Amino acid sequence: MTSSVYKVIELVGTSSESWEQAAAAAIETVAKSLQNLRIAEVSEMDMQLEDGKIIAYRAKVKVSFKFKSD
Repeated sequence: MTSSVYKVIELVGTSSESWEQAAAAAIETVAKSLQNLRIAEVSEMDMQLEDGKIIAYRAKVKVSFKFKSD
C-alpha cells in the first residue's frame, strides 16, 4: 500500500470584480510557485469597503499539494 503526504496552506486572493476572480487570482499566483496542487477550498469570503462602497472582494482559499516522494 502506498501512502501520500499533503500540505495545506491558506491564501487570500483579492479582486475588484468578484469573489470568483479573487479565488482564481490566489490559485493562479500559487501555481507559479508550487507543483502538484490537488484541492482548493474557499473557506471565507469578505469585502473591503471604503465610503460605503465595495472596493475589493477577498476570498480565503485553502490549497493542498502533494509532497514529492523520492
